[in-house]
Amino acid sequence: MPDKQSAVTLDKNDKIILKMLQEDCNVSLKKIGEKTGLSSSTVHYRVNRLIDEGVITGFKATVDPLKVGKEILAISLVTGRYGPEYSKKIGERIAKIQGVWAVYFLLGNIDFAVLLRASSREELKEIVDAFIKIEEVERSNTYLILERLKEDPTVQL
Repeated sequence: MPDKQSAVTLDKNDKIILKMLQEDCNVSLKKIGEKTGLSSSTVHYRVNRLIDEGVITGFKATVDPLKVGKEILAISLVTGRYGPEYSKKIGERIAKIQGVWAVYFLLGNIDFAVLLRASSREELKEIVDAFIKIEEVERSNTYLILERLKEDPTVQL
């Protein structure tokens, strides 16, 4: 099995398959076949290969956070105390906090960008307090997102 971290070579049909599945993961193999000129069984084989190679990591419903009461979106910029494997230690602890939906390790003066979703100001405060309590976290600045201008989880191929 190939290393899941290394890049995989994709041909034109693989890219069409991925694009169609990102738009609608319930699209039929037949419809993908019509677009690619491949048989349904070949499309099925290719989808399974893309899963085995780690290109496709799952099939999920995309939920609008605003529709389920997660009206507060925020970003916290976190600085940690430098030490052995500090990025992994801090990142894993922050990632486990409910309400945190993304954690990115950065180069520069700030160590982490943490994306948060909450249903109230009190819930947001609890989330921020939880990662401030992590011993290796030196400080954080949290910014409330006033308007979501673009949020697109698809990968452009």
